[in-house]
Amino acid sequence: MESSAREPLVRKTSFSYQTFPERAVQRLDKEYLRSLHNKRLYLAVFAAVLGNFSFGFALVYPSPVIPALEAHPSPALRLDQYTASWFGSVFTLGAAAGGLSAMLLNDRLGRKLSIMFSALPSVVGYALMAGAQGIGMLLLGRVLTGYAGGVTSASIPVYISEISHPGVRGMLGACPQIMAVLGSLVLYALGKYLGWRWLAVAGEVPVLAMIVLLCFMPNSPRFLLSQGKDDEALGSLCWLRGRDTDYAREYEQIKDSVRKQNRQVSCAEIKDPFIYKPILIAVGMRFLQQLSGVTCVLVYLQSIFKKTSVILKPEYDAALVGLVRLFSVAIAAVSMDKAGRKILLFVSAGVMLVSNLTMGLYIHFVPASQNGTIANKTLVSSANLPAEPTNYITLIPLLATMFFIMGYAMGWGPITWLLMSEILPLKARGVASGLCVVVSWLTAFTLTRFFLLVVEAIGLEVPFLFFAVICAANILFTGCCVPETKGRSLEQIEAFFRTGRRSFMR
Repeated sequence: MESSAREPLVRKTSFSYQTFPERAVQRLDKEYLRSLHNKRLYLAVFAAVLGNFSFGFALVYPSPVIPALEAHPSPALRLDQYTASWFGSVFTLGAAAGGLSAMLLNDRLGRKLSIMFSALPSVVGYALMAGAQGIGMLLLGRVLTGYAGGVTSASIPVYISEISHPGVRGMLGACPQIMAVLGSLVLYALGKYLGWRWLAVAGEVPVLAMIVLLCFMPNSPRFLLSQGKDDEALGSLCWLRGRDTDYAREYEQIKDSVRKQNRQVSCAEIKDPFIYKPILIAVGMRFLQQLSGVTCVLVYLQSIFKKTSVILKPEYDAALVGLVRLFSVAIAAVSMDKAGRKILLFVSAGVMLVSNLTMGLYIHFVPASQNGTIANKTLVSSANLPAEPTNYITLIPLLATMFFIMGYAMGWGPITWLLMSEILPLKARGVASGLCVVVSWLTAFTLTRFFLLVVEAIGLEVPFLFFAVICAANILFTGCCVPETKGRSLEQIEAFFRTGRRSFMR
């Protein structure tokens, strides 16, 4: 496109960016959003979120595998209390390392190539677990698949937010969580029919499909502009929006924003509220999300159900919880761009609070003779206990867990990842998203590593009561710190943090 043809457009865009309340501009924006063709955008998002499918699959891999390896005939592969806790938790340690490396990969390779890079450790990790001859190979496989998950956790939400437009960014921002949930559900379903080695082989399939599809997808226009590749960025946006749309206007707006942030963030700039406030909010949300206990529940789900002896077999309970989680994330995806982010966060934290409190009080007050357990101390050793419930009161832990997962999946699951990619400033987005992932998975590692040990020492009710307190803190944090980003472009959100003027967010 010739520069002379774009000059009036640039002036108009710059002016509208600084004066959002103009009704004519708002109408034009809505007309533009309605004119866009989203099929290619959806295809690019699908290709990327296959990495989240693999992540969700790998995260809950221990759930059906731990009970199987506890009874393995070979001493080299048999898990005890100590090794089971490492097998469940070391994945998150690898994810933290992946998030740390993503701080460099996101800005050096770009978002798309970072996602593709994650396939290498993922494929090797699954191969190690499929052919494991000892616990060491199992743990190394878990570390490598965790590392891949850490890279994708930091890269995929940023990639999606940067290629999406405000009309669908909330819905598409929930897709990583939907695919992670779907991956977990598929793992639970396959766990009923496949052995633990074949489960690892099945994990290779989405990774290979992701690599093939991403080869044909464009990179993020914002990243390309930050690298000085203007023509390639314009072509990328044209491919994503449609050639017959007014994508050039959006391109100039993005280019204007990138031009203001053409350098990497320096140490001195961290003191700027425009930089540190969104980073603190994003890191705080990731920290509180993990402290609410979701990773512990997902990783040790079947063991928890065996401990509380719910009315169905643990593998059926796990699949049922997976279905509830998938349904709830789908609700969040549909309602996020209509109801808004904050209201869903409030509802989510409230449901999680009640569920964790119910679970903790049930375990504490219901006698072992009624809840079907012999001792309220251990999870791993309960694999050898009878799983038959004595009465229907054992539905309570199943329902409490289902509502906990439902609450998490409706808000604090998908929205924390979406907000991380929305509020972080462009010049710090690559590094800060990696920092969020590091904090998130180090917290998850600490919880999953010591969860079984705490249960062994003082009982299963203590972690759930602790998680309930954290959920109450989530409500306060949402009310005091989290901005509403529904329907706002990334440039508007940056303008809000830069100026502190709430008119930019109206």
